[in-house]
Amino acid sequence: MRVLQIDSCCNVFSTGKIAEGIGKEIIKSGGESYIAYGRYANESESKKIKIGNRFDQAFHLILTRLFDKHGFGSKRSTIKFIKKIEKIKPDIIHLHDIHGYYINIEILFEYLRTKNIPVVWTMHSCWAITGHCAHFDKVNCFRWKEKCYKCPQKTSYPASYLFDRSYKNYYKKKSLFTSLNKVKIVAVSNWIKNYLIDSFLNKYEIRVIYNGIDTNLFKIKESMIKEKYGIQNKFIILGVAAQWTERKGLKDFIYLSKYLDKKSIIVLIGLKKYMKSKMPENILGIELIKNPEELADFYSAADVYFNPTWEDTFPTTNLEALSCGTPVITYNTGGSPESIDSETGFVVEKGNVKDALIFINIIKDKGKLSFREKCRDRALKYFDQTKNFKQYIELYKELIDEKI
Repeated sequence: MRVLQIDSCCNVFSTGKIAEGIGKEIIKSGGESYIAYGRYANESESKKIKIGNRFDQAFHLILTRLFDKHGFGSKRSTIKFIKKIEKIKPDIIHLHDIHGYYINIEILFEYLRTKNIPVVWTMHSCWAITGHCAHFDKVNCFRWKEKCYKCPQKTSYPASYLFDRSYKNYYKKKSLFTSLNKVKIVAVSNWIKNYLIDSFLNKYEIRVIYNGIDTNLFKIKESMIKEKYGIQNKFIILGVAAQWTERKGLKDFIYLSKYLDKKSIIVLIGLKKYMKSKMPENILGIELIKNPEELADFYSAADVYFNPTWEDTFPTTNLEALSCGTPVITYNTGGSPESIDSETGFVVEKGNVKDALIFINIIKDKGKLSFREKCRDRALKYFDQTKNFKQYIELYKELIDEKI
């Protein structure tokens, strides 16, 4: 079995790590694994293929910012990439995020259609079913169920500051994305599956495979984080993001900091250098951590993980925290509540920081130890990557058998 995965990144950020984990399972099963990526990459056990260069991506960015043509740039780099596909001759092509300024969806899908290559498509966001945005939850927009127009999030990712092509983009995507015959779609949460059923992609089989994490890496462990940062006697409220924005809940953390007692501290991982100095005194800012073992140390040291995300599909940070024995408090956003149950965390409505504080204090009063083993057990049962990613191997086999 020869599988080519395509994503905006490789073994970095959530989708890149998921692709890497799936690649490892492909190799374990005796197959060949390739990961084609657009922008960022770490070392990989799979064979890496870079799509395009900075010039291609910069021009794609300009097309997006001015003309709202995200997904329609990168023509030259996509043509070159298809020549590499021809050499690899994959049995399966597995799509992840095909947005991110690096690939041309017209050229890619025309190639997939003419070659009739079986496709698995994992939906990590809602971009495929809208005329513009990757998430519509925050603005409660459901125009995509019929047609997109006058996008209320035109200046949000992938931002366009001049034209609004959401109407044309919607119908172009619909035409391209429904043109293939051999496709199986994977939703990473029941939440996004329900939206996909209401979209033009409902002609395909849609199944749920939860994101998985390395439970051998993210585990309950002794951590020296409190000693390292001089916060030995503090109750730690942890937040983790690759990029802290309003959508990820940065303002909510700042608001929360005003109501904490002196025995509590917020630790935010992923802040830019310039942002750290602007944080309140009771917020410890840490820049992005690329070493997963160090990240696991923070999860293990934390007393609670708070995820005030306003738009998300199924955040892996929740899973990593659980696997390290740390209870999770999350907004009722996307598939995020599906990661926990009543014994491993709490769900609050978006923006209700005061309710979040109530649950933080409940965890403080009960103590992390009363949650720890149940959190770990839930992670092992539902979110272990070996178990979850093996489901992709079975899915590949189904498609190959159908091909024969």
